[in-house]
Amino acid sequence: MINIPPLDLTEQYTLIGDEVNAVVLELLASGRYIGGPPVKDFEEQFAHYIGADYCVACNSGTDALYLALRALDIGAGDEVITTPFTFFATAEVISAVGATPVFVDIDPDTFNLDTTQLAAVITDRTRAIIPVHLFGQPADMTRVMAIADANNLFVVEDCAQATGAEWQGQRVGSIGHIGCFSFFPTKNLGACGDGGAITTDDPAVADRIRALREHGMRVRYYHDEIGVTSRLDAIQAVILQVKLRYLDRWNQQRRDIADRYTQSLSLLPGITTPRTLEGAVHVWHQYTIRLALCGEHRRCGAQPCSLDGSKQCRNWLREQLQTLGVSSMIYYPVPVHLQAAYSRLGFRPGQFPVTEQVAQEVLSLPMFPELTIEQQQRVIDAIKECLATLKS
Repeated sequence: MINIPPLDLTEQYTLIGDEVNAVVLELLASGRYIGGPPVKDFEEQFAHYIGADYCVACNSGTDALYLALRALDIGAGDEVITTPFTFFATAEVISAVGATPVFVDIDPDTFNLDTTQLAAVITDRTRAIIPVHLFGQPADMTRVMAIADANNLFVVEDCAQATGAEWQGQRVGSIGHIGCFSFFPTKNLGACGDGGAITTDDPAVADRIRALREHGMRVRYYHDEIGVTSRLDAIQAVILQVKLRYLDRWNQQRRDIADRYTQSLSLLPGITTPRTLEGAVHVWHQYTIRLALCGEHRRCGAQPCSLDGSKQCRNWLREQLQTLGVSSMIYYPVPVHLQAAYSRLGFRPGQFPVTEQVAQEVLSLPMFPELTIEQQQRVIDAIKECLATLKS
């Protein structure tokens, strides 16, 4: 039995390998591996793609968020609002600059910030909001920007999983004051190593970030402030230039796959399929379902199943799918506010009930542009086969 993985990058390389090999070999022969025209060219192309005036490339999506907060002078004594249902880096960078993360619960259908709760947590210490466009679904940026503008707050978009996504006809990363992107290999636009970028329309912010990523230098060996070293390697820049030409096609393939999943799974008992907000163009970094098959949520089939609670249901289905040759992933099993690293902030279970419930139920199915219809049908059939056993 051939296993169907959550992601297969080898298929993508098979399709564009000749183009990638050519630009990499040319770059290697040039002897210029840090900075230079390849990085500048990519920055210009990516800024144009996003619809921003400036792009500053860096080492990772985490560094992009960190540099953004540094450029806005956010630090000790400040608060930054974000979601507890995200990769840890979103909150980690807030702490890294000395500020305090403040969390808002999520919408159960989109997994993004519940914007109706934003205003209630704003204080005189609040400096910024970091909306996360999770799994490729844009957050409701109309409401985020309205609340930010009314309270004189910065908006730093976490676009790590949403390159190419749109809100009301505008690409994410061009709506807030700063957009932050990851080019980790598994992302929709992924490098062959680490990489990230910051987009903005503010020339002063772009200039500051360029200095911060180079040890606080604007002139070589003259350091205006404490910075870091966070550069995008030239070899990654030329690879990303190749891949950027394919990104819209790949994102459309992801949407087609998501449509087929939804058509086949949306009516199955115990499964909640993801919903796309009106006005959003989703790019489906992940296709994430919610499982509530038993326990306090429902009884499966004609009799109660032996499983106890939604977490056990989710874990059971994942294990059963694996035996049928279908791999899946859990993003994210422990919300950020309940991570050990944040125990000092005194968060308790129950403070963000939607996030905590969703974390027990989510399961991400195989999702990559090259996933064939036959492979996807195997995934769907495997899920149906597993659920059928609960009805016997």
